[in-house]
Amino acid sequence: MTQSVGIPKTNGAFLAAGPRLAEAQCVVPVLRARADWECTYEAGVSGKTGVSVGEVLLRFVREPGKYLIARWNWKSAVLSSLFRALIFFFVNLTAGWRAGLAAMGTELVYRGITSGFYGALTEGFSDAEPAWAGSLAAMLALPLTGHSLELLVHWLRGTQKLVPSITASVIFTAFSTLFNVYAMRRGALIVGKGRGSLVDDLKRMPRLVLEFILVIPRWVTRGGWWTAAVAKPANEA
Repeated sequence: MTQSVGIPKTNGAFLAAGPRLAEAQCVVPVLRARADWECTYEAGVSGKTGVSVGEVLLRFVREPGKYLIARWNWKSAVLSSLFRALIFFFVNLTAGWRAGLAAMGTELVYRGITSGFYGALTEGFSDAEPAWAGSLAAMLALPLTGHSLELLVHWLRGTQKLVPSITASVIFTAFSTLFNVYAMRRGALIVGKGRGSLVDDLKRMPRLVLEFILVIPRWVTRGGWWTAAVAKPANEA
């Protein structure tokens, strides 16, 4: 005796429209290789979506080993340390190449150690709903934790252009945090569930950067807010 299995109307519509659309919507299995981030964004970074900012913060407090240490974001450690080391080098270059190299070396070591944890924080907040709340929480949490310690490290190290260096770093953090949340909600630059390789992430960067730049024009034309821009596009759902 056979038992029929019902197909949801939405999935049935995709199947009726043809195999290509059904495949694109992840309704049917496919034999071709797919990137890890495809068809996995629904589960979010941690496998649970729709959590509040408060719940994200409780994760970090209750299970730091799982959400901060185990998810130490090596991609953030690599990219952030390189970009910020260059910022400190050029800002301090006006005080001489030795000062520039010293500041660059200090920032490279500091960010190489800490940026993985800050990346884990950002990755956690990318799960939060509404999207604007997660972005705002990440923008507040990272400067408070990251730049306070950064200022102390460079002050102890004797960085020549301390104030301009930290100012430039804070400005970079403001933009990079927003972009990282945007990219992580789309499965890029993450090390948790749905992650891809760093090479795959970098290949996606041109498109993600362009889409991120168009957030404001998109908001103006659609009459939406940050949630509409940051949330995953409907054609990816």
